[in-house]
Order: sequence, then C-alpha cells, then structure tokens
Amino acid sequence: MRLEHHEVEGRPVLLWRADRPWLAISSAVHGGGLGERNWVLNATVRSDYDRDDPGEHVAALAAACGATGPGTGVLTALDVHRAETVTDRGVTVTATTGIGAHPTWAAGDEELAWLPGTINVVGWFPVRLTPAALVNAVATVAEAKAQALLEGGVPGTGTPTDATVLLCPTTGPTEPYGGPRSVQGARLARAVHAAVRAGLRTSPMTWADRPGE
Repeated sequence: MRLEHHEVEGRPVLLWRADRPWLAISSAVHGGGLGERNWVLNATVRSDYDRDDPGEHVAALAAACGATGPGTGVLTALDVHRAETVTDRGVTVTATTGIGAHPTWAAGDEELAWLPGTINVVGWFPVRLTPAALVNAVATVAEAKAQALLEGGVPGTGTPTDATVLLCPTTGPTEPYGGPRSVQGARLARAVHAAVRAGLRTSPMTWADRPGE
C-alpha cells in the first residue's frame, strides 16, 4: 500500500492505495467486514458532523481521490495530519487518536449518540493471517489501545466510534494466531500502543472541560 495525502471538501484525507487486493477485516462505516480491499481511507470531518449516510460519504470521498474497486474507509473529527505511524518488525500501524470531549468506558452506563471524535487504527501485516487470527487481532488492537489510554490518564477505554482496519496479504503461508502473545499479534500490540501513546501527546483532548467533570 502507498499512502497519499488529499484534500476533499476542504478537509484532509489519507488514502492508502494498493496495486493488488489485500485481505482486510474492518469495522469501518464503509467496506466493513472481511474481504479483499484495494484501498483504505481515513478522512477528517467537522466536529458537528451529522450526516446519516457516512458509508456513502466515504465512498464519495474515495471516488474524489480516484480510488477504484472495493475499499474500506473511516471518519474522524481529528485532523488526519496528526496521524502517528509505528512499525514493529514488519507490522505497521497508523493511528489517529481523536479523544475530544467523549472518551467512554466500554461497559459504562451512558449511551452516546454517533460522535466523530474517534480513534481509528489502520494496520498491515507482512504475512497472511487466517480469518480467525484476524478476528483475534482486532481484539488485540482494542487491548493495546485501552492500555495506552489507561497509561495516558484518559478516563475511558476509547470513544463511541472507534474503528479498526487490519490488512494482510491474500497469499502465502498463514499465521494461525493474532493474540497479544503470538508473534504477529505481539508486534501489532506494541505498534498500536506506541502509536496511540504518541497520538495522545499531540492530539487535542478536551474531556476535562465537560460539564460535571
């Protein structure tokens, strides 16, 4: 994948474009699920973003950037120029750590509406993983992100709209595990942890200004 920087609708867009399909597991608003993807997009939107068709919006942004074929994309209110990229022994992670006013505990009592603060994690493995290992790797991302937030003093395990996109080659010998103590999972965990910690140091964080806090 090669990273491209675009500006669409007056806001920055990161687009990773591949010269061949990659196997992806994604929780994104566009192109989510498990399947082959040709591109990944992470775009900045307004903090008061209220469109009810974010998936279609991602598709339009990708088309404006010239992306073709199946892809997957996410949105964030954070300026994606603040993305942090970390590589650990071949596993590469790019994270945009947007906390804003809405960190939340995974098992908290409050139910928040769709809010575009958002921690987006996009990662690539150098080797193929089985579908089960990719599912396990998504959990590894969540664990490593939560560890970074805890260490950074954030009162929550994430935001209501965090998204994860992980990709690997479609051919070659497969790795059966993606947990934090597996070879590839451990590298992923370290890269996610480092990228989110770096993002916490540079991203605007305003939860302390919330009423009643």
